[in-house]
Amino acid sequence: MPHDPPSTGPPGQGAPAPHGPNEPAASPSSTAWSVPEELRRSLAKALVKAVRAGGGYGGGVYLRSADGRSLVLVMVTGMPRSLVRSWWRVPISGRLPAAEAFRTGRGVFLSDAGERVRRFPQFAAALPYPFGSVCVPVRVGGEVRAVVFVVRAAAGGAGAAGVQRRRLRAVVNRLGAALAGYATTGDSLRYDGEPIAVRLPGETVTGVRVGLFQWDLEAGTINADGECCAILGVRPGEYQGPVSGVIYRVLADDRHELEACVEDADRAGRVLGRRFRVLDRGERPRSVELWGRVVRDGTDGAGPGRLVGVLIDVAQGAAAAEAVERLPDGVFSLDQDGRLTYANRRLEELLHTVRDELLGCYPWDVVPWLSDPAYEDRYRSAMLSQEPTSFLARDPAGESLVFHLFPDVHGLTGRVVPAGPPGDAEVPGGQLPEPPAGFGSAATGPGALYHIVHMASVLTEAVTVGQVCDVVVDQLLPLSGGREMAVYVVRDRRMFLARQSGYPDGFLDEFEGVALDASLPGVQALTHGVPMFFESPRQLLAAYPGIPLDEMSAWAFVPLIASGRQVGSCILGFDRQRVFGAEERASLTALGGLVAQALERARLFDMESALARGLQRGLLPRRFPEVPGMAVTARYLPGTQGMEIGGDWYDVLTSERGVALCIGDVEGHNVAAAAVMGQLRSAVAALAGAGLPPQEVMRRVNRQLADAESGLFASCCYVEWDRSSGEATMVRAGHLPPVLCHPDGRTEVVDAPGGILLGVLPDAEYPALTFPFAPGDLLALYTDGLVEEPGEDVEHGIDALRTRLAHTAAASLDELADRLVGEARRATDRPDDIALLLALLPPRP
Repeated sequence: MPHDPPSTGPPGQGAPAPHGPNEPAASPSSTAWSVPEELRRSLAKALVKAVRAGGGYGGGVYLRSADGRSLVLVMVTGMPRSLVRSWWRVPISGRLPAAEAFRTGRGVFLSDAGERVRRFPQFAAALPYPFGSVCVPVRVGGEVRAVVFVVRAAAGGAGAAGVQRRRLRAVVNRLGAALAGYATTGDSLRYDGEPIAVRLPGETVTGVRVGLFQWDLEAGTINADGECCAILGVRPGEYQGPVSGVIYRVLADDRHELEACVEDADRAGRVLGRRFRVLDRGERPRSVELWGRVVRDGTDGAGPGRLVGVLIDVAQGAAAAEAVERLPDGVFSLDQDGRLTYANRRLEELLHTVRDELLGCYPWDVVPWLSDPAYEDRYRSAMLSQEPTSFLARDPAGESLVFHLFPDVHGLTGRVVPAGPPGDAEVPGGQLPEPPAGFGSAATGPGALYHIVHMASVLTEAVTVGQVCDVVVDQLLPLSGGREMAVYVVRDRRMFLARQSGYPDGFLDEFEGVALDASLPGVQALTHGVPMFFESPRQLLAAYPGIPLDEMSAWAFVPLIASGRQVGSCILGFDRQRVFGAEERASLTALGGLVAQALERARLFDMESALARGLQRGLLPRRFPEVPGMAVTARYLPGTQGMEIGGDWYDVLTSERGVALCIGDVEGHNVAAAAVMGQLRSAVAALAGAGLPPQEVMRRVNRQLADAESGLFASCCYVEWDRSSGEATMVRAGHLPPVLCHPDGRTEVVDAPGGILLGVLPDAEYPALTFPFAPGDLLALYTDGLVEEPGEDVEHGIDALRTRLAHTAAASLDELADRLVGEARRATDRPDDIALLLALLPPRP
């Protein structure tokens, strides 16, 4: 859903916190407080309302990054920042719910994990947890400027979901109106910092009460504020009087503790947590703690002493802690980020560790046999799905322990019990998973695994070297949190730039074509097969004196090696100094291997594709014969899927009978289709040159294809024009009918019953149709790739072609052909080839 590097020590909520061992210190420009205060309040208020309206337990707000390439998580609630670290930055071009909502301007509603798998398999592969989500775009002045997402329990009732969607949209619409005031400049409402954590309102719990007092040790009087008086059960308002007025409120069994406060003050000058019980106004005993220090009057510190301090009502907290300490089970509590905030004595015994070593840390970082990513994954599952879960772990002594996890939006409470005979321990949420086979420190945790799984799934869809490079820049750059990236590939023992993003103009020019023996980090990382990480400019210059630098402050040079073959290098630049932790280094190294394999596979594909395209170009006519009284032009666009070759062809043939225009389409998009296309084109040319009529040409070509038993079929449209009569004869074999455009702008489809596809039945017949083809007329023959649109009838596409023919102004036939295929040429996703053949009979002078 940052893709800053994985970290085991992310900052906490609210104001920026000291960075963890693997996380760089936040610069002022990247902190949460770089967001204007009023905007921050508007976002926080709307986000909390959106989570409630959407029936969720967490959510966040995305804004666009400064470079416009990514969506950056500006605010998150109900989930720890560390848990959603992989979503801090998401590429706008990525196949992720938030990115799709931003691109399309439509909400993305995923009811459960099953729907997530169907619609966003890459997203689901990295987050296989049972939760639902909603992503809603925020429009400001008609333009999508933000995305709000809500995470909620999987699949509720349809009626409730509809109400929640309407309420959520209302909240988002109000947010868009509120953001309008911040969208006055071109770069406003953009963000590049870390997400701000906002706490969801929790259930009302009686808080700790604290009273202030001053105790004159020599005079024996106490001056207490109203809260202190309420805790002691004396009259409201300030209390100033003798200590005896307080002592009678202390239980007789505990009066020694109060008196011992004076001894502590005289001996040590302070009182640290003396606990005793007092009677409240209902005459019920309550536990309190007294903390204070002695302040003496006079400049020499020898004057009368006063004990200044606080009286804390710890009734519930102390009782709860004592109760938990008496339990035979291990009990612990984790905050939202997964750090341990409480552990009872029994947990110390079960984990064979000391409480002080656990508190404030991640359990899987402190207890070696809990460091397997599978255990941390159970915590992530519980926090993301908000459903109880359990797992089984085995300590080094071979004893099995059952961990039960009970989450809410503020953290997680855990219970640990020894695993007894089957059936002894109840399991919330289903069957216990078996513990992993091995133990020890894991190389990569779930955060890093997300990056690897996500990149692997995206790279499977990249076919060519260009597509792989696009994926690496669009996906890995936001995932890593970098600001610059360059991908180099090896050709003829030299390094050549394949793709770059973020570098200043001309900065990389001097590195183009460097040999593999050059003393450069990107080259030596490849030749040595070891990634290089430089955490500051000082480190880089110390290793490579004089190397040109730009404004980056840290670098990762990752070799791209596939099956022992040196493919290239990937260079990442970061705009601030950083510490590359072991997990991040392992993650980037693994990602480099995936990229290398994808590039090598794409290189081989490009070579085969280039050979196939060369074959196809050789089979299509390079120029047409001169035809007196007729102007002819053609266009061909390969599909963008597969090898970008296919079986579409066209030709213009002359014979003693006149001029023949031919267009056809062999099924498939591969070398076999191109080969069959070449055979058909040669056969049609030979039969037309022999002077056979159109229906006989088609009949013999059909038999030839059927006898070849290639397993492929083809469509074809053959039109013969007789100069003397001014008529044309058409034969069709399963092909779309041509369109005739007259000089006055009228268009018509030249339609008539035709025969079946070529190659289906050896003895098929193909009837002929004769129609007038007069001076000024324009005839368009085409393949289905030009007129077919997903979800539309082909007749709709033919009507659109007729309209364009009638209303497209062009100075020449070539210009008209370019305009007719112009929209398809600009499309990045063409599922089929496109062939167009235009024939114009110029009007008589």
